[in-house]
Amino acid sequence: MSTAVEKIKAIEDEMNKATAFHLGQLKAKLAKLKRELLTPSSSGGGGPGVGFDVARTGVASVGFVGFPSVGKSSLMSGLTGTQSAVAAYEFTTLTTVPGTMNVRGASIQILDLPGIIEGAKDGKGRGRQVIAVARSCNLLFIVLDVLKPLDDKRIIENELEGFGIRLNKKPPNIIIKKKDKGGISISNTVPLTKLKPEEIKAVLAEYRMSNCDVAFRCDATLDELIDVIEGNRVYMPCLYVLVPISVKEWLNIDELIDALWVKLDLVRVYTKPRGRQPDYSQPVVLKTAKCTVEDFCNAIHKEIAKQMK
Repeated sequence: MSTAVEKIKAIEDEMNKATAFHLGQLKAKLAKLKRELLTPSSSGGGGPGVGFDVARTGVASVGFVGFPSVGKSSLMSGLTGTQSAVAAYEFTTLTTVPGTMNVRGASIQILDLPGIIEGAKDGKGRGRQVIAVARSCNLLFIVLDVLKPLDDKRIIENELEGFGIRLNKKPPNIIIKKKDKGGISISNTVPLTKLKPEEIKAVLAEYRMSNCDVAFRCDATLDELIDVIEGNRVYMPCLYVLVPISVKEWLNIDELIDALWVKLDLVRVYTKPRGRQPDYSQPVVLKTAKCTVEDFCNAIHKEIAKQMK
């Protein structure tokens, strides 16, 4: 009996010679098979295993992702003081190693993840467990060896994309409303230059969505339409640093920390006791997109927001 990975390979081969309608069907089938790999209950497990997932601390978590022996552990040790195993051979780090660093008054958790290899999304090198932890982070920092070709960057992106992680992207503005009858209605507020009507209908048919209203408010691709239907994608900021970094010399480390702060999109809120000066020593750190009074109260103690309602 064919495995999900074998079925995926067969569909990818067939896509090279498919018509527009058939391509839509194949991409939808491909997405459903890949969903099996994302499900923890599936063969091989899509969730973190023992030694991979860790208790979360701080206001945000940053995952270090990269190939083996590119300097993730050295960078981790330099930033946090946590001693992650460092050696001159590959696969030194075999489990997730957590550490904490203070950035502008905010406690940021750094996760040094085991190195991944090409084929990680298909389970090679326990890659699924590693990427499952990466999916739960607030920011990914892809560590690249500047002495190696940037093909490494493309391979890592492909592995993460194959596991449902969308790097530096926002969810596509596509609204799908199911209904009891009336067939399929497709509307768009911008020209659709990357999608054909037959592709849209093929995808909806594969998902057995025969009665629904689909509204495109962006120039979406076929893959983005499938992402919206699947509903299990993670849209995550990612940071690439393609300039030399030296932990020993502290070369460009301050710039790296500044970039991490910007990508995390955090804001500091200072408290001011009545009749006294503001307390600048311990800010309340919130996401810029979630900094209402209720969010502020919940960050201090969840009971405060309940008492104010």
